[in-house]
Amino acid sequence: MEMELVRTCISCKKDVANDTGNVHFLCPNCNKYEIIRCKHCREIVAKFVCPECNFEGPN
Repeated sequence: MEMELVRTCISCKKDVANDTGNVHFLCPNCNKYEIIRCKHCREIVAKFVCPECNFEGPN
């Protein structure tokens, strides 16, 4: 049995598995942690913190 990967927004913790407009990328500071953001949090420019290096984004 294959384990399903759960993809959640780092800002609001919403499951983004089948949503459109979400994005995922490696942390721009440490390049170790995959940052996942939903469309809504991107639109409202919600802050996020990388759990690997404490980088704060988006600004």
